[in-house]
Amino acid sequence: MQVDIQVQKFCYYLRIWCLKSFCKKVIQNAWMGDEKAEVSVVLADDGFVQSLNKQYRHKDQPTNVLSFENEGLLAGDIVVAYQTTLRESKEKEIPFHAHLAHLLTHGALHLQGYDHLTDKQAEKMEKLEIKLLAKLGYSNSYKEY
Repeated sequence: MQVDIQVQKFCYYLRIWCLKSFCKKVIQNAWMGDEKAEVSVVLADDGFVQSLNKQYRHKDQPTNVLSFENEGLLAGDIVVAYQTTLRESKEKEIPFHAHLAHLLTHGALHLQGYDHLTDKQAEKMEKLEIKLLAKLGYSNSYKEY
């Protein structure tokens, strides 16, 4: 599986050592689809994510993660709002890397067709997220939120 990481600002690297390899590890852990697939991850600022959220979801505000599914080998894009992720991790008193791992896992599952539009879908997706994050050594993030 190919994971391409783009970081919008150099200062984002300072928050977590080996940021790109961390992101790749998390995505690969969550990937159950075609091993030839390609996923693009963008760590962006809130303004960029807000513009995407407004354009594609008609919500004029930043959000923590957006996923854009594609067809074929290019599975899709995961865009993480770095500033929102940092703020949420502080508010929830959880390590930044744990929250980032959760958002990347969540985005990767969306690219694989999982969703949370209904309670049943949300329960299935949350259980899988918990299982996948446990493989990386993270506790149940839904209990901590």
